[in-house]
Amino acid sequence: MIPPSELPINADGSVFHLHLRPEHLAERVILVGDPGRVNTVASFFDSVECDIQSREFHTITGSYKGKRISCVSTGIGCDNIDIVMTELDALVNIDLEQRQFKEEHTTLTLVRVGTCGGIQPFTPLGSFIASVKSIGFDGLLNYYEGRDEVCDLALEEAFCKHMKWSTKKGAPYVAVADKELIDRVAADDMVRGITVSCGGFYGPQGRFVRLIPQDYEQNLKVESFSYIDPLNPDAAPLEICNFEMESSAVAGMSALLGHKAMTCCMVVANRYTMEMDTEYKNTIENLITLVLDRI
Repeated sequence: MIPPSELPINADGSVFHLHLRPEHLAERVILVGDPGRVNTVASFFDSVECDIQSREFHTITGSYKGKRISCVSTGIGCDNIDIVMTELDALVNIDLEQRQFKEEHTTLTLVRVGTCGGIQPFTPLGSFIASVKSIGFDGLLNYYEGRDEVCDLALEEAFCKHMKWSTKKGAPYVAVADKELIDRVAADDMVRGITVSCGGFYGPQGRFVRLIPQDYEQNLKVESFSYIDPLNPDAAPLEICNFEMESSAVAGMSALLGHKAMTCCMVVANRYTMEMDTEYKNTIENLITLVLDRI
């Protein structure tokens, strides 16, 4: 039995932060950061079952071309993904009344749709990037047993060596997206590569404002990193394509919990060319409809 202190349940039977009950959640889930973007995704639904909001967590479940889909906002950061993934899993794999694991496991399919900063000349503004592997600077997965079994340890080692990684920042981890989902959603019209998930928008992503980043050459080293998978030596080397703030936790937590997950983002800033599109909300609908069709 899971004690109330470990998994809080509200008086109405909903999970603590999301305020969802099991009947509110579809097995196909689109994750977005901005609560307002949930309405944008749901505007394409043919019908809506429920619309629930608590803090930064906004959920709309409905139907799209015969598919039952939930869109859930997470807010910003991997710490929020820890909350969202734990509670989404609890909705399908824990009997909330008895506070016990269900005998039969339910697998969710999750696609995070977001925005990111491209860091290569081949990731201009408006590009769609699918995160095949995600390097987590946040350290979240290191708090969970079994992280080594779901991470690419060889890539972790190569990356830390290339970066001359400071142990003061904690150990990065490399989470791997679900291959079948990547092939289905990314298809042949998204850039595939490595994503870095940062624990902040400014210093952790190497931005200089008034504070100077600890490693002022970080982004140059990130841009130059290239990795050949020893298990697939004939494949093209993987490069780090972008910065964002959630994909490592989405892929890592999902793998630990037995779900299928991936992240695809639209480039709204290019750190290589120093460009930024602040009006991206007018064009991200193209990415949303692609994911809705393919999830």
